[in-house]
Amino acid sequence: MAASVRRCAVAWLVPAAGLLALLAGPGALGRRSEVKALTDGTWRELLQGEWMIEFYAPWCPACQNLQPEWEKFAEWGEDLEVNIAKVDVTEQPGLSGRFVITALPTIYHCKDGEFRRYQGQRTKNDFINFISDQEWKSVEPVSSWFGPCSVLMSSMSALFQLSMWIRHCHNYFTENVGIPVWGSYAIFALATLFSGLILGLIMVFLADCLCPSKRHRPQQHHYQKKLAPESARLLKKLDEEQEADEEDLSDDEAEDKEVADRNSSTNAVRQRPVNLAAATDKS
Repeated sequence: MAASVRRCAVAWLVPAAGLLALLAGPGALGRRSEVKALTDGTWRELLQGEWMIEFYAPWCPACQNLQPEWEKFAEWGEDLEVNIAKVDVTEQPGLSGRFVITALPTIYHCKDGEFRRYQGQRTKNDFINFISDQEWKSVEPVSSWFGPCSVLMSSMSALFQLSMWIRHCHNYFTENVGIPVWGSYAIFALATLFSGLILGLIMVFLADCLCPSKRHRPQQHHYQKKLAPESARLLKKLDEEQEADEEDLSDDEAEDKEVADRNSSTNAVRQRPVNLAAATDKS
């Protein structure tokens, strides 16, 4: 009889304990992680508030070792008034290029749009002290030229996304379609040549529209070349006429000088008898 009573009591206590645990909420069983996963479409949330962001890859051993500490740190996010996020670079190549991720794991701190790279120890307590003691103020922020919002980093993000798209296409050609690897490379080579040809034609068209005068110069230049011999002959003729005019002027000047000399000699001869007559009268 007593044994049956104990079995009935246990049967009632187990569901009651589970019900109490559910009513107490998630905190009774351990706080749930607050880590947010960012994507290429939601990364602009970083520009508002304070954030700590981890860039990782699932295959990276160092990233795997960091995950437990990062999860524990995320439990303090609400108390520290900081958002804890992570980015899988294998799934979000655009963000990998935008933040220039060259090593894994990489941690960034963001405060009102200013980004700083975390270089400290990777433990929960170090993360907490970095935020609570405002140690991030001693770290120089990333230059605006290389910030995630800059044109340069946006171009880098687009380039990384393009590379990932090409990789997906290569996998599709080789795995789903059954094209050999060299065939996939040949397709991309032809696509590159064709796109380069189209881009070159567009650039030539734009240059021709912006500088149309160069297109009409050859015909005018040909006309000038055609007139060049005639112009040379005309200039030569003008030079000859000028030389002839100078010779004529010199001849005229010589004649005028000769006439002037003759007149002066005649006047001298005429004055001599007059002077002699005047001398005779005086005597």
